[in-house]
Amino acid sequence: MSEREPAADRVEDEAVVAGTRGRAGRHTGEGSAGDSPIDYSDANVTLDADEDRWAWRARLRSNKVSHLAWRIAVGVVGGVVTVAGLIMVPAPGPGWLVVFFGLLILASEFEFAQRLLDFARRHVSRWNDWIMAQALWVRGVVALGTLAIVWLVMWSYLAWQGVPAFLPQWAEEVLDAVPGID
Repeated sequence: MSEREPAADRVEDEAVVAGTRGRAGRHTGEGSAGDSPIDYSDANVTLDADEDRWAWRARLRSNKVSHLAWRIAVGVVGGVVTVAGLIMVPAPGPGWLVVFFGLLILASEFEFAQRLLDFARRHVSRWNDWIMAQALWVRGVVALGTLAIVWLVMWSYLAWQGVPAFLPQWAEEVLDAVPGID
C-alpha cells in the first residue's frame, strides 16, 4: 500500500482480500468457515475490478482494450487446459486435476467458472467430511472400489490401444502377461 492511498481504500482492499464484503456490497471471497456462498448475481459474466484482489489486474480491467485482450487470453488458455483435462479423464493420468486447474484459470476472470469451481469445492469438501466420518472398514471399501475403477479404466485403455511402445521392455512383458492386453 502506498502512503498516498486513502485509509478507507486500504480498509476496503483488506476486506476484499480477507473475503468479506467489497465496494459494491457483494461477497467477494471465501472468507472464514460458515460464511454464506459467494454472490455472483450481477449481470455481467466477468469479475469486476472491485472483486479483484490484485491491483495490477484491477488496473488492467480499467482499460477496455487491455481487459478484452486479457479476457481472450485467459479464456483460450483456461479453455484449452480444461478440454485437455476432460480428454485425460478416461485415460490414465491426472485428468480431474487438470480440469480443476483449467477451471481455476478461467475462474480468475469469468464468474461462471468461479461458480463451477465453488460448486466443486463444496461437494469435494462434503465428500471428504462424509468419508472421514465413516468407519475404517467403509473407507477401506471405498478405497478398494476406487482402485478397482482405476484398474478397470487402465485395463480397458491398454486392451483398446495396446501396450505403449515407450515403456521399458520389462514393463511391456509384465503387461503382456495380463489377460486381454495384446
